[in-house]
Order: sequence, then C-alpha cells, then structure tokens
Amino acid sequence: MQPVRTLFNAREVTRPVILWLLVLTAVGAGLAVLSKQWCRINAWPAAEQHLHMCYSDFTQLFGTRGMADKLFPYFTGLPPEQALEYPVLLAIVAGVTAMLIPGIGFSPERQLAYFDLNSALSFICWAVIVVAIAYAARTRSRDAIMVALAPGIILTSQLNWDLWAVMLATLGLLAFSRKHIVLAGVLLGLGAAAKLYPFFIFGAILVLCLRSGRMRHFWVSLASGVVAWLAVNVPFMVTAFDEWSRFYTFSGDRPAGNSSLWLAFAGTGMSGSMMSLLSNGLFALACLGIAYLGLTAQRRPRMAQLAFLIIAAFLLLGKVYSPQFVMWLIPLYVLARPKWREFLVWQVVEVFHWAVVWLWSAKAVSDGGYFGGSWTIEILYGLGIVAHMAMLIYICIKIIGDIRNPERDVVRAEGIDDPLAGPIENAPDAFVLPAAKKS
Repeated sequence: MQPVRTLFNAREVTRPVILWLLVLTAVGAGLAVLSKQWCRINAWPAAEQHLHMCYSDFTQLFGTRGMADKLFPYFTGLPPEQALEYPVLLAIVAGVTAMLIPGIGFSPERQLAYFDLNSALSFICWAVIVVAIAYAARTRSRDAIMVALAPGIILTSQLNWDLWAVMLATLGLLAFSRKHIVLAGVLLGLGAAAKLYPFFIFGAILVLCLRSGRMRHFWVSLASGVVAWLAVNVPFMVTAFDEWSRFYTFSGDRPAGNSSLWLAFAGTGMSGSMMSLLSNGLFALACLGIAYLGLTAQRRPRMAQLAFLIIAAFLLLGKVYSPQFVMWLIPLYVLARPKWREFLVWQVVEVFHWAVVWLWSAKAVSDGGYFGGSWTIEILYGLGIVAHMAMLIYICIKIIGDIRNPERDVVRAEGIDDPLAGPIENAPDAFVLPAAKKS
C-alpha cells in the first residue's frame, strides 16, 4: 500500500485545495444528473431519449445484453449480435453492477437502479481523476478545476463506462511521475483492458526514455502493463474466446461511426475492414511523426504533451469519434496546455457537437419523425464534426508550437522540467536526432 499512499503525497497540494476540488466535482456531477433527469423520469423511451439528449449505454445495454437477467458478459449464450462488444474490464464492471441490482428481469425500476449505480461509480472515478490531476500538476493543482467542471465530462460521464479507463490512465501517469514504474505499467495495462487508448501512453514513455537513454524504465513499465492486461484478459480468452474476441472483430469490421472523418467515405462502398486498415496505417504514420518531433525538439517534450498528441491522432484518424471520447483528452489537456480561454472555447465547440449529434440521431432513430424532411440537422451535424475536429487540430498545433518553442510552455514557466517525467525528470539527453541540433 505504500506506493499507493505516496501517489497522493505532495507538498505543493494542500488539503483545502483538494476539498474544494471535490466540492466542485460534486457540483459537476450534480449538473450531469440534471442533464439526464428527463430520461430518469420517463424511462428512456426509444426516440425521445435522443431528442432530450439523455441516452445512455448503461440503460440500453442493461436490457439488450442479458444483464437484466443477470447473464454475465461473455457467458450469456445469446446470439452474436447481442454479445457485449466491450473490452474485458468494462464488461466486468457492467456485469458485476448488474448482479448487484435486486431482482431479475427487465423493469423500468431495475433499469433506473442500474443506471444510478453505474453513474455513481463513474462519478467516483471522476473525483479520483480530479485529485490525481491536482497532484500530478504540482504547483498548478488548481488547474484541476477544468476537469471538475468540464462540460465535456458533465455531458458524457453517464453515457458509457469510459471514466474507468480515464481514471486508470490518469493514475498510471501519476504513478510514473512518482517513480513507481511497475505500478504505472500495471495501471496503464488495466486501463488498456478497459479502453484501448491508455496503451498508447506507452508511446510517450518510449520517446522520453529513448531520448534520455533510460530505456529500462520503458521496458519495465511496458512489461508490467502487458502482465496486467494478460492477467485480466487470459481467463476470458481461455473460457469464452468467441465472446471475448467480439470487441476486436467488431472494431475491425464495423463501418464508420459517430463523427468520424471516415463518414465522408460511407457512400463509396469502402468496407469497414478497409477503413480500419487505412485508419491504422495513418495512425502509425502520425505516431512516427510525433516520435520524430519528440526526438528532434530543442528541449525534451513533456509527457503530457506527447500523450495528448498521440491520443488526439488516434481520435482524429479513427473510424469512430463518439462524444464521450473527449473525456480521454481533457485530463491530458490540463496537464499539457492549461489555458483557460482556449479550454473554454474548446468545450463550447464540444457542447455544440454534442447537441447536434443527438438531434441527428433523434431524426435517424425516429425515421424522420422528428425534423421532417429538412436537411438542416444533417448540415448542423456536419458543421459539428468539422468544428470539433478543427478545434482539436488547432490545439495539437499549439502544443507542437509549445514543444518547438519551450519558452512559451506555461507549465515550464513554473520553473519545473516535467511534472510527469518521474525518473527521467531533468535527466540529460542521450539520444537526439540531428534535426534538433540544427534548430
């Protein structure tokens, strides 16, 4: 337990600050509850839940994946189209919480209880993330207010189980900053067992360890992460391989989804597997570009800067860019480039995107019952996609500028090298590509 205690031990963060951050997180959670109140009262009717923007996977999957009948994910015996296409750790959370709801069979009362339980657990994850960001940010602990009151989290925290993955990823970064390399790897590995994206943070660790000549820290953290991922996944791989692999086959074969740039190719006949191939290839190229940036910059980039760029590239180039994915980026933004005005503009754009996504889906689910034959909703939806992608690209460009011109970095203006660098903070460079010497 000692490593866990030392994660939250920093002289720069006072107890009153943490208390206020938790109060503000509670305010954010209260607003989140209010945003879903219409559905809580009216039991999530099919089309209206989209129109009132209170849809949740919690309630949708509870009634359609056997969990209302206490069939545990991967062992339901249901047809493949009803299998839960989620990574193991989120499937475990979904299944265990269903087991905790009294009774059996679907009813509005049990559906609401399941929603409230998973919402409450997501709010706890949210609070942990806020506290972890405060400690990771050191002297800028108050920047965690952005996470506590982020509209992107308020609106999407109850949409899916993503906050579990965000919590594990954030704790992994905090553990690395405290020089607990094995624990960092374990947390990131568990995060990858919930959502794929925490695994990509190892890319940022790789670049920084390579540049500082301390590759042992990368290999130890990666090995710990792989072991943690296997420990969670292997039991299901062995006992229910077809259901376990559903997430990976579904992800590879599915067509372009919400707010993806690949929607532009939806009418071309391009298959989902071909889109996956192109998407993964472009993401690999983007990662190589980010690695080149990290190895050629005049001063070694910070962990949060590289991690943000990697995850942003994954979202921008991926086949699906669901509204809740903004939660992956918000904690990283606060650690990478904590600028309030820019953050607020970004969140306004995300709120607009959120709204038009649900107006568009309300029209689609109701077969045109809402908004008739007007193309206004489709136009607004397209504008929302362009706006939130353009804003994310803008932020990436600004972060790249901070890396190339470290004197503009507001975090380093505090007189610290990298709050998340842990064992490689202030370490001299050992491997730098020639372009850095010419800059």
